[in-house]
Amino acid sequence: MADPKGFLNHGREVARTRPVEERVKDWNEVYVPGSLLPIIPTQASRCMDCGIPFCHNGCPLGNLIPEWNDFAYREDWSAASDRLHATNNFPEFTGRLCPAPCESACVLGINQPPVTIKNVEVSIIDKAWDSGDVAPQIPERLSGKTVAVIGSGPAGLAAAQQLTRAGHTVAVYERADRVGGLLRYGIPEFKMEKRHINRRIEQMRAEGTRFRTGVEIGRDLKATDLRKRYDAVVIAAGATVSRDLPVPGRELNGIHFAMEYLPLANKVQEGDFVAPPITAAGKHVVVIGGGDTGADCVGTAHRQGAASVTQLEIMPQPSADRAPHQPWPTFPMLYKVTSAHEEGGERVYSVSTTHFEGDEDGNVQWLHLVEVEFVDGKLTQKPGTERKIPAQLVTLAMGFTGTDQANGLVSQFALELDERGNIARDADYATNVPGVFVAGDAGRGQSLIVWAIAEGRSAARGVDRFLTGASELPAPVRPTDRSLMV
Repeated sequence: MADPKGFLNHGREVARTRPVEERVKDWNEVYVPGSLLPIIPTQASRCMDCGIPFCHNGCPLGNLIPEWNDFAYREDWSAASDRLHATNNFPEFTGRLCPAPCESACVLGINQPPVTIKNVEVSIIDKAWDSGDVAPQIPERLSGKTVAVIGSGPAGLAAAQQLTRAGHTVAVYERADRVGGLLRYGIPEFKMEKRHINRRIEQMRAEGTRFRTGVEIGRDLKATDLRKRYDAVVIAAGATVSRDLPVPGRELNGIHFAMEYLPLANKVQEGDFVAPPITAAGKHVVVIGGGDTGADCVGTAHRQGAASVTQLEIMPQPSADRAPHQPWPTFPMLYKVTSAHEEGGERVYSVSTTHFEGDEDGNVQWLHLVEVEFVDGKLTQKPGTERKIPAQLVTLAMGFTGTDQANGLVSQFALELDERGNIARDADYATNVPGVFVAGDAGRGQSLIVWAIAEGRSAARGVDRFLTGASELPAPVRPTDRSLMV
């Protein structure tokens, strides 16, 4: 453990963000460079001798949080990195993007602000990269077995790295032009600069993982042909079908899914465009959906120079404190202000879109909405509350409904689906087709990055056992474990 009295002597201190007026002018990460590491030993010292570290249960990866907190407190960064990587392939991703269910489960959080686990995590891995402690782990021998991984998001990358290190020859297929999945094109640069992905990919290439971009399995390459070519297949294609809003006026120009809008902004940062084909510049922007993807749209619109930004959410505004039905150590639904929300805009809760109104050229101009409330457990419109707001660009960020089946991947493999429409799998992440496994959102449904990495690691163990009869790879979670799913 760290300092036994650390939590008594020190308060919680988190990473500092750059001034709003500065950061909205660029696409760099919002945090003040170099400001976090000096405070981390003190913050890590707040990890208390709690007896039972509930943070282990709060983290789907089973991260050894008290252990690397202790090493960070003692500034033994190399040892801290070793313990961090023992359970997490990509802590620089989770340290920036995960909503930190581990902090919600922190014992100190019962009556004090919890340990800044997420900040400690990202500091350890950033220090490890800077110190050269992150090196390729090349397998001592090859198994002679081949594995194809479909999808290069966090689940696919985790599975691929684990299987490569186990000695198998792994090829990752990605339908986009670059590796990374939603990490690459769904997460704005100001939340995670893509250099973090690039250096991990270089590490994986050095270990032996091969990457095939611009190939969509089911269209460009038949799933059945892929199955014949490889000894095993891992499907980590995500849950990429966006939830639509079928109301009058949906066909108007200027209404886009979030995953049509956000990737174009990222492609500008990659140098593909001088300006994005879909831009918020000078427009009244409405974001429908109050989650993290909606916040990403808000921050992107600010940086593109929107005239105004309004974010709509159909549910009531969450409380700042735990609700009685979400007691510690569960992951509560709390009101949070992200960096994007700090930058401006309006957030409107308990409203539902009734229809869109456009101009004579077919471009959206107004969004009509009505206030809603729960009456006897049913969402009901409140009479007399209808109004309209200006909307020249609308992004739909209402979540995802499942894996894309239009490309033929599911049908060509003859995969069975579960009652939720996801690809069905057993305790080893195996589908009904021998040698075909599924990990991440494709089998779990829309979830967190930490779940994706955990499932990728677990699926890799299932594949390794299938190929060799046994496996020394760890299996952090079982696919039936949904206790922390949000």
